[in-house]
Amino acid sequence: MSLSLQQVLSRLSFRQMQVFQAVYQQQGYGRAAETLGLTQPAVSSQVRKLEQALGQPLFEYVGRQLYCTRAGEKVAERIEAIFEQVELLQTDLHSLQGQLSGELNISAVSTAQYAVPHLLQNFLTLHPAVNVNLRIMNRAKAIEQLNQNTDDLVVMGLVPSDRSLASLPFLDNELIPVMAASHPLAKLKSLQPQQFLDAQLLLRETGSGNRLALEQHCQQQRLSIGSYIEIGSNDAIKHGVLAGLGVAVLPKLSVLAELRQGIVLSPELKGFPLRRSWCLVYPKGKHPTPVMQAFLDYIQSNLKQINEHFAALSML
Repeated sequence: MSLSLQQVLSRLSFRQMQVFQAVYQQQGYGRAAETLGLTQPAVSSQVRKLEQALGQPLFEYVGRQLYCTRAGEKVAERIEAIFEQVELLQTDLHSLQGQLSGELNISAVSTAQYAVPHLLQNFLTLHPAVNVNLRIMNRAKAIEQLNQNTDDLVVMGLVPSDRSLASLPFLDNELIPVMAASHPLAKLKSLQPQQFLDAQLLLRETGSGNRLALEQHCQQQRLSIGSYIEIGSNDAIKHGVLAGLGVAVLPKLSVLAELRQGIVLSPELKGFPLRRSWCLVYPKGKHPTPVMQAFLDYIQSNLKQINEHFAALSML
């Protein structure tokens, strides 16, 4: 039986659509329940009510695998459009009140995780109705995000030169040599860069911006990287340094507390610190949302204050 529009509207709810979208995106009732903070029976119940309201099955099991039906695919497409319109309505209503609202989606390379929260704090104080989604990832994944144009902005250091990208540098990323205060090299009055690099270097994975910056520096200075241990995050490398596992080149912001406590030292080495700029990056052809443009404008107009803030943080 075909239902009238009024009958369909009287049976539908935004909650049903939200739950359906979670099941569709997570490709399972259990994962959707975890995402929404609901029980699996509650998720199943909401989907079942939506199917009854629309008069068609939206999901089906083949064996143990959940599949979306053709009707479900249509519903997923329309629900996404409905939610986009609701978001635009919310933005319009906030604009009438003189407020900026909407989402700001940022992906940041792992070294930038120490900087981005400081940028967001004052911006969100000015625009409390903005919702921020911040994801931390390695450089390779960040470049993939740029290629797919899935975020408003990507925060990274070494901006790819083989792509049509716009970038706004906002802060120096100082990469400094570090070692535990108890390391044997700490007793030396002078230290050569090659001696440091030969002392079991703890390195990020291939594709990391930190590693690439160090490799480029070594190539330019005719230095070599001997034996090393590859570790997948800056925090893990820092703990490796503290444990006496080796030495490393890390963002200064990531070891400020340890430097102040004196449990980590940064020896004076010719050619260090390495300086790279963190940048806000996006495809040149991208049309900024109002929130994205407001954030870019905020950073551009507050570059001096941002650098003064981080200079004060870095004072040892």
